[in-house]
Amino acid sequence: MVLGTFLFGIVVCAIVLISCLKIIPPTHRGLVERFGKYNRFAEPGLHIIIPLIEHLRRVNVTEQMVDAERQEVITNDNLNAGVDAQVYFRVKSGESEVMKSQYNVDDYIHQIVNLARTTLRDIIGKLDFKTVNNQREELNTKLQAELDSQTESWGIEVVRTELKEIEPPHDVQETMNEILKAENTKDAARDYATAEETKADGFKRASIKKAEGLKRARILEAEGIKESKILEADGEAQAIKTVHAAADKYFVGNAKALKALETVTEALSKNTKIVLPEGKSLVNVIGDLAGTKVIPIEEEKE
Repeated sequence: MVLGTFLFGIVVCAIVLISCLKIIPPTHRGLVERFGKYNRFAEPGLHIIIPLIEHLRRVNVTEQMVDAERQEVITNDNLNAGVDAQVYFRVKSGESEVMKSQYNVDDYIHQIVNLARTTLRDIIGKLDFKTVNNQREELNTKLQAELDSQTESWGIEVVRTELKEIEPPHDVQETMNEILKAENTKDAARDYATAEETKADGFKRASIKKAEGLKRARILEAEGIKESKILEADGEAQAIKTVHAAADKYFVGNAKALKALETVTEALSKNTKIVLPEGKSLVNVIGDLAGTKVIPIEEEKE
């Protein structure tokens, strides 16, 4: 009997001791209350809590997400737009911020959802639907700034917000689809025209290059002919110069006779007809034309 009571006491003490030990993970912070009044702050680790006297509140300090739920919002141009948003936030890990999240607001997650819905209605209600649809990043930034400012007293930081959906009325959606289709057709036509223009420019550039090539070829051909004629003229001039040099060397004082001889040579090369006077031989006639004295064959023999 005594042994049973002793064992029972040991079990009770073990249960009480175990219930006194509380572990705070790195993702949480703790607030220890004694008789319902805040007593101390609990960092991550092992803590001893007195049963029935003290109570531990664990608070998640990691980033969390809440859905602001879809709602109908009337824009400034009187269109009913369906809007849905998500809010990403976290409780700051400092002691005072953790206390604010527990003692300054009742169920901060529920409060953030309602606050986000109210703030969205206020922001979007001042804008036209086209502005709302085209400026989502600006709306996200503005919504985050508003929520962060209003939840500061709760010890909460709003990390970012995301507008998941902005849905216009059905008839407006159909009109927008038709406009988008027309814009796509217009863009396709513009791209086709640009491609054709590029193609035409390519043909034009190819034709210009071909014409320039022909032009350069003709210029080179003309320059070749010119160079050939210059060389030919230089050759003739050089030949004339050589002849004159020979004449000056071997026919000093007989330039007139040399010119006459050249004239006769040219005449004979062109098959010019020569009339022979009676009693004169061909040799004597040619000699008379050249202005030179021809020695008869008989005299030469003597």
